[in-house]
Amino acid sequence: MEKKLYRSESDKKICGVCGGIAEYFDIDSTVIRLLWILATLFFGSGIFCYIICALVMPIKKEKPLEYEYIRKNTSDTDR
Repeated sequence: MEKKLYRSESDKKICGVCGGIAEYFDIDSTVIRLLWILATLFFGSGIFCYIICALVMPIKKEKPLEYEYIRKNTSDTDR
């Protein structure tokens, strides 16, 4: 299975870019966020790169959990 880079829906603070990169490389998202802040402070291009990534990276659609299916189906039958 090939890995794809997505923005995270579950691990996000602003747009999910850092969470998606952390999921792709299988590391903690806090490390990515700290590196991104350091890049912004020292190199100045971090904010611009974040905006570009937020526009280019697709959003990863999370699969609903099993109880969400059950809950949805029971609310439909109650009506």
